[in-house]
Amino acid sequence: MSEVAVRARGLVRKFGAFTAVDGIDLEVPRGAIFGFLGANGAGKTTAIRMLCGLLAPTSGEATVDGVDIVHRPEEVKQRIGYMAQKFSLYDDLTIDENIRFFADAYLVPRGKVKARRDEVLQSLGLLDQARTVTKTLPVGIKQRLALACALVHEPRILFLDEPTAGVDPLSRRAFWRQIHRLRERGVTAFVTTHHLDEAENCTEVMFMQRGRSVGLGPPRRLREQADRGDLVRVEGATLEGLRASSLIRDFTPMGSAWHVRLRRAEDLQSLSAELGAQVTRIKPSLEDVFLEASQREGTAV
Repeated sequence: MSEVAVRARGLVRKFGAFTAVDGIDLEVPRGAIFGFLGANGAGKTTAIRMLCGLLAPTSGEATVDGVDIVHRPEEVKQRIGYMAQKFSLYDDLTIDENIRFFADAYLVPRGKVKARRDEVLQSLGLLDQARTVTKTLPVGIKQRLALACALVHEPRILFLDEPTAGVDPLSRRAFWRQIHRLRERGVTAFVTTHHLDEAENCTEVMFMQRGRSVGLGPPRRLREQADRGDLVRVEGATLEGLRASSLIRDFTPMGSAWHVRLRRAEDLQSLSAELGAQVTRIKPSLEDVFLEASQREGTAV
C-alpha cells in the first residue's frame, strides 16, 4: 500500500468562465489531518468534491487511496467517508435507521452491520440515543451522527466539509478530539474550514484564495517562516495614526488592538514614540500568516 493517501497535480475546475479551483498540487501522507483553509468561496468545497469523485475536474489529475478520481470515481466513493457541509441525513429516521441506511449504501456486509453500528455509536456517545428521531437532535448531536454515518464502512480516508459550522465551542472541541483518535487508528482526514484556530489541529494546511493555493505546509513551519521579527502588537493607536506612519508596511485589527508589520524590525521603539502607543513584538499566529499570504498574492481577505 502506498504511503500517500491523496495526490493531486494541476487540479482545475471551471464553471463556464469562472475558475473555482486553479491548479492546486498536493501530496498527503496516510494518517495526516490535512486542512483546506480559506474564506467562503475560496474553492475549498469544490476541491473536496473533486477528490471525493463527486465532481469531475476540468483538467489535472488526482488519486485517492491509489484510485484515479477521473477514471474510477465510483471506486473512490466506496473507499472514503464523506461528511457534507450541510446536514444531509434523513430527519424523519432515527439515529439507528440513518446508520443502517448508510451501511447499506456503502455495501457493508449484512453480518457486520450491527457490530459496526454499535461500534460507531458507542465511540461517538450516541448508543443510548439510537432510537431518537434525528430532527429532534441539537446541532452538535447531528454533527456526531453525520460523522458516524461517514465512518460506518471503516474508510481509510475521511473528507469533512465545514464539519463544525454552526456548532458551539464545546462541541467543536469534542469533534476535534474524535478526529485525533481516528488519526491514531490510521485514518487520514481532510477538513475544510474558515476557522483559522482549527488549523492548529491539522498536521498540514493549504491556504486557499480564489481557487489558488497561497500557502502550504505544517502550521508550525508556516508560523516559523513568517517570523522575521517585524510583527508587533499595537495598543492605544488610532486608525489615522497607523495610516500616516511611514514605519508601517501593513496592519490588521485584532480585537481591541492591531497587528502591525514594520518596514524594519528595529523600528519598534520609534513607532511607539510616534504613535504614543504600547508596541510589543509578537510571534505570528496562523491568522497572521494567512493574512500576509493573501496580501502577498494581491487578493482581498
